[in-house]
Amino acid sequence: MNNYYVYILTNKNNKVLYTGVTNNLSRRIYEHKNKLIPGFTVKYNINKLIYYEVHDNIEDAIQREKNIKKWYRKWKIELVNILNPNWEDLYYKL
Repeated sequence: MNNYYVYILTNKNNKVLYTGVTNNLSRRIYEHKNKLIPGFTVKYNINKLIYYEVHDNIEDAIQREKNIKKWYRKWKIELVNILNPNWEDLYYKL
């Protein structure tokens, strides 16, 4: 059984939020940290993992990612604060 992850990243100042989905969280965050995939996260230096959740179905994970992307910023911050109130970089705990 595969796991799929919905995750939220931020930059060092916790100003910009990015939501993504992947089937290999440690690899994907490594790619963000090392700027291996050009785009939004490279442009805004977004590489700090502050939230993630696990799904066992890719369709559920993709739908959850789409839903979170539509949320107000305030709602995303509240979601992060529930599980990671200090906004630690969770990558180092994977």
